Amino acid sequence: MIKNEHIARYIGILANRLRREIDALASCGEYSCAEGKILHFIFAHTDGEIFQKDLEEEFGMRPSSASALIKKMEQNGLITREPVPYDGRFKRIVPSEKALQNKENVLHGVQALESRLLDGISKEQQEQWLAITKKMIQNL
Repeated sequence: MIKNEHIARYIGILANRLRREIDALASCGEYSCAEGKILHFIFAHTDGEIFQKDLEEEFGMRPSSASALIKKMEQNGLITREPVPYDGRFKRIVPSEKALQNKENVLHGVQALESRLLDGISKEQQEQWLAITKKMIQNL
């Protein structure tokens, strides 16, 4: 603790404000905030295959919650699940054409938010913050 400043309090305030901003970005009327967050994650990770377990880890979801959300997104025509040739038990999550129509808006909105968030913070400070945050996550 630093001079009666509670780090956890400020992390909580930042998390709440960031969550509100992301929720506002993610909801485009065609899908829910949760669906928008999932789509952003899928769009941002084009370098590999995305599976349900990846969503569970990224968003801290229980398997049942992730499964229900994926099923809803599939019913809403936002994603499809495709089997992978190397293991019939796994199905990768792929954005649909309907979802791809909003890709640029989703990605641009998050990039603009991150630029706003980091305004006036040097690269060195960003690297320090990231290292400290990762350590705090490990500590928990």
